[in-house]
Amino acid sequence: MTLLTHELRLLLRSRMALLALLLVALLAIASVAAGMAEVARQRAVIARIQPKQAQDIAAVAQWAGKTQDPGNAAYYSFHATWDAPAPLAFVALGLRDVAPYILRVRALGLEAQLYDGEAFNPELALPGRFDFAFVLVYLTPLFVIALFHDLVSGEREAGRLRMLDALAGSGRRLWARRVLLRGGLLFLALALPVTIGATLSHVQLLPLLAVLGLVALYLAFWIGVTLLVGRLRWSSVTNAATLAGLWLLLTLLLPTIAHVAINRAIPVGQGVELTLAQREAVNRAWDIPREQTMQAFYAGHPEWKDSPPLSHAFHWKWYFAFHQVGDESVAPKAIAYRHGLEARDAAARSVGWLLPSVGVQALLARLADTDMQAQLAYQDRIRAFHTRLRNYYYAYLFTDKPFGQVDFEGAPRFDDM
Repeated sequence: MTLLTHELRLLLRSRMALLALLLVALLAIASVAAGMAEVARQRAVIARIQPKQAQDIAAVAQWAGKTQDPGNAAYYSFHATWDAPAPLAFVALGLRDVAPYILRVRALGLEAQLYDGEAFNPELALPGRFDFAFVLVYLTPLFVIALFHDLVSGEREAGRLRMLDALAGSGRRLWARRVLLRGGLLFLALALPVTIGATLSHVQLLPLLAVLGLVALYLAFWIGVTLLVGRLRWSSVTNAATLAGLWLLLTLLLPTIAHVAINRAIPVGQGVELTLAQREAVNRAWDIPREQTMQAFYAGHPEWKDSPPLSHAFHWKWYFAFHQVGDESVAPKAIAYRHGLEARDAAARSVGWLLPSVGVQALLARLADTDMQAQLAYQDRIRAFHTRLRNYYYAYLFTDKPFGQVDFEGAPRFDDM
């Protein structure tokens, strides 16, 4: 313990080492605080939308309930869905920074609604959110380089290396103590803010331990890289320049090249293309015989085929039927779009086995439930809710059953799922 205390005193006398450790701690604290603030903001937005939703439904029920027309109720009623952030989301905000976590849907065609919130400014999304994952993956290696690049070469240049190596039986233990001390202090500077944030966010023990394990492994990787470069007996300046080049290559250049290669190898369109295709199919229904639309609808929904035939007057069930037929017409494209996203996500995770920066970021997003899998799971919940919503209104639309104010209260709710 005395030798370790002595090494700690020597380390803290170095202004650069002390500044590096303080800066890492400050960045970790700031990133955790920023992540927790963003998660709290999103939860507050979700909490506000639910009473607003009740007010909207009450307003629609007040006038639409008087007409007893289920078409008015189904058309003008918006129903909120939301994807509440997981307790660990503050660590890696992931796609929550660019993808919608709240979506209001109606019983109309879903594909035109599902991707309305997909558009975002790519220039703003490119840098990413300042969160703990950003600090760990991109900034922490620079501090590892600052603390370890001259671990041996600095002693050589100061003329103390031969004396240290000559210490009988203690040379290796000396370097081991210095490596463990610097690495341990870096780990504490990163782990303490995360642990405090996780405690305040009520994160369970196992996910927290997984995050701390990733921090330790990522630090060990970069410390190992710096020690390998240090064994080449180059000068401290050459070591620093070489390690900076490796950092640029492993965290920026190769991940970018891999991203471009994946996008070219697995071409995927945009959700807005599905929206346009669905709307074209919906608009086409106005130009074809209504019986053709109803036949197509009943083919997929035979439970409503005994509905009374259409008259010459407008009927809401035809309107909702051609919206559903429009959804079904683009279903193969929607499936292909999703498979493309899943294939890209799987390819990116495979790259993570070769590039630690990509792998750590992907694992943190998975633990935080903010990755592509989480976004697709939210879409699945929306689709399941939309099916319940349609079936509820169809029971009135296709049987000409009056829809009164009390029936608004029986509509499915997203929080019931």
